[in-house]
Amino acid sequence: MRATVIHGPNDIRVEEVPDPVIQHPTDAVVRVVNACICGSDLWAYRGVAARVAGQRIGHEFLGIVEETGSEVRDFRRGDFVVAPFVWSDGTCDYCREGLQTSCPHGGFWGQVGSDGGQGEAVRVPFADGTLVQLPKEAASDEKLLPGLLALSDVMATGHHAAVTAGVRPGATVAVVGDGAVGLCGVLAAHRLGAGRIIALGRHQVRTDIARKFGATDVVAARGEEAVEAVRELTGGQGAHAVLEAVGTEESMRTAISIARDGGAVGYVGVPHGGSAGVDIGQMFGRNVSLRGGVAPARAYIPELLPDVLSGAIDPGLVFDRTVGLEGVPDGYRAMDDRSALKVRIAF
Repeated sequence: MRATVIHGPNDIRVEEVPDPVIQHPTDAVVRVVNACICGSDLWAYRGVAARVAGQRIGHEFLGIVEETGSEVRDFRRGDFVVAPFVWSDGTCDYCREGLQTSCPHGGFWGQVGSDGGQGEAVRVPFADGTLVQLPKEAASDEKLLPGLLALSDVMATGHHAAVTAGVRPGATVAVVGDGAVGLCGVLAAHRLGAGRIIALGRHQVRTDIARKFGATDVVAARGEEAVEAVRELTGGQGAHAVLEAVGTEESMRTAISIARDGGAVGYVGVPHGGSAGVDIGQMFGRNVSLRGGVAPARAYIPELLPDVLSGAIDPGLVFDRTVGLEGVPDGYRAMDDRSALKVRIAF
């Protein structure tokens, strides 16, 4: 089969790799229908995050179950499924508590020795604990596929930011970052009933999507200028809930600074560049809380799925380019130079 492989900075290739096979009785083999490129994949592409030459890449996919191990109970050949970006056994203490990302038997697609999501097929460990069933007819619904694909990571991650920041009906929310996760954070905040949503972003194509997702205000500034703008919009108080979806020192500093006294920051941006943006003294004096981290997408997908299926939310709007597998290297280049927001891969 063919799959996406990373050999070094700016060196993404589509190559022949061994077909996945059942290795353990809890495994399934899934034929990929849709996958995508994540903003976090760009850190490996740019050489910021280390990868072994020849390592697989990609962690978001929808697919059809082709084969199951003898102990898989919940899935059979022909089922249409979505995979969260982390596999998990579904039975440990963390999984039962809804924190599948801390499963001691879990892992990330594309880690050394595992299949990446940007390939024709994937071996799925702990299929019963990992996969989520989708309606079979949705597999051929081109309008619905992008929204379902977004559940594998970016919509679940945006939702995690909103939940951990304590978004509630009527709250004022600010979202730092206009990438796919930040935009999904806007959508999540709107879904949870936020009364006002301030999107911080400088790319009009993206902030136009933010407005479609429910943003009431846009701040096209960074740093102190952004802090001042949010303060002005909120009568000097700041936002009850701030969603941080970038992961840099500057973005974290901005997020904490625009939080209202007694408010909270939900951070989901993959950290890069240190944590000096976290000023504990500032947070302590203003009673600002900080929660978040890697999103347990497996816990959120069943909650979000009905709204995607019904059309109540459409996170698939974050995909602005679709390529075939051979077009994946161009897709990485497009996301790296910001000519594409998020690239979907159709098989």
